[in-house]
Amino acid sequence: MNKPYLLTVVFCLNVLFSFSQTDETIVKSGSKGLYIEHKVAAKENFYSLGRTYKIHPKHLAAFNALDMSKGLSLGQAINIPLSDSNFNRNSSEGAPLYYKSALKQTVGTVSAISKTAAGNIRQWNNLTNDIAPNTAVIIGYLVTQGEVLAGANKTTDTAETKTVAGDKKEAALLQKPKQEEPKSNTVKNDTVKEELKAVAKEETQKDATPPASAPITGDGYFKNHFAQQVKIVPLSKDETVTSGIFKTISGLNDGKYYALLDGVEPGTIIKVINPTNNKAVYAKVLGQMNGIRQNEGLNLRISNTAATVLDITETDKFIVKVNY
Repeated sequence: MNKPYLLTVVFCLNVLFSFSQTDETIVKSGSKGLYIEHKVAAKENFYSLGRTYKIHPKHLAAFNALDMSKGLSLGQAINIPLSDSNFNRNSSEGAPLYYKSALKQTVGTVSAISKTAAGNIRQWNNLTNDIAPNTAVIIGYLVTQGEVLAGANKTTDTAETKTVAGDKKEAALLQKPKQEEPKSNTVKNDTVKEELKAVAKEETQKDATPPASAPITGDGYFKNHFAQQVKIVPLSKDETVTSGIFKTISGLNDGKYYALLDGVEPGTIIKVINPTNNKAVYAKVLGQMNGIRQNEGLNLRISNTAATVLDITETDKFIVKVNY
C-alpha cells in the first residue's frame, strides 16, 4: 500500500470518527459538580429550561452565576447541572450521557467521578476494566420533561411557544406609555384596543381545549397550569402587594387572566388573592412594569376581569396577596 493511499484512508477514518461523536452528550465536571452544556434556542428561558431539565430556575441561574432578571440570549451556552432529578444512574431509561477522558481510565475511576455503579458502567459499555484514552463511555441517562437534549437547538412545544408569543405581544401593547393620561389605568387608544382584541381572539382560537362556558366567577383557565408549575418549581414567594388594573377583554369568555409583575419571568403563573374575602384567581405574567410612569406606587397590575372575579371595586390602588 503506497503512502498517499494510506494517508487518505487514515483521513477518512478520522472524519468518520468525528461524525460518529456528534450525537454524544458529554458530561463535564466542575467545582460545582457534573454538568452538560446546552445552547439556548429561540423562546427558551430559565423557566422553560428548568421545566425541561427538572431544575429549579434559581438553581440553574446560580450554577451559571447569571442574573435571572437579565434573561438568556439566543445561542448562549448554559451549563445544566446533573442531579438525582435528571441524572439516572440506575437504569438505561432516558438519553445516554457520556464521559470522555484524554487519559487512560479504569471503570473504577470513572465510577468514582460519576457516582455511577461500576457494574452499570461495564454493562452499558460492554467493558472489562481499562478504558482507552478519548473513549466516550456511558455513565448514566438524562431524564427530561421533553425531547430537548443539551446542544439541540429546537423547541418541544409548538402550541405553548405560540401562546407565549401571543402573551408577549399583548404585554408589549399594554406597556406602551400614554403621555397624555399619566394616571389612567385604562388603555384608551383605539388602535391598541383593536390589537388587544385581535390578540385575545387569536389566543382563544389556538387553545385546543377552551372552557365550555365563561368561567368569569371561577379561578380561571391557568389554575391547572399553576399546579403543574408548582410540581417543578416549588412556591417561594408569598407577598402582600399594592396592585392596580389594566383593561383587556381576555377572561370574559375564556377565563384567562393576566398580570404585569417585575422580577418574574413572562409566562409564569401566579396566584392572586383578595385578602378581604380570600377569593383567588390564577393569572399569567405578561411582562414587567418598571420604567412606566403610570405604574409608580404599584407592585402589580392585574386584568380587569381578574379584579371582577376577586370582587375588587377599586380602580386605582388596592391590596392583594400573591403566591408563586
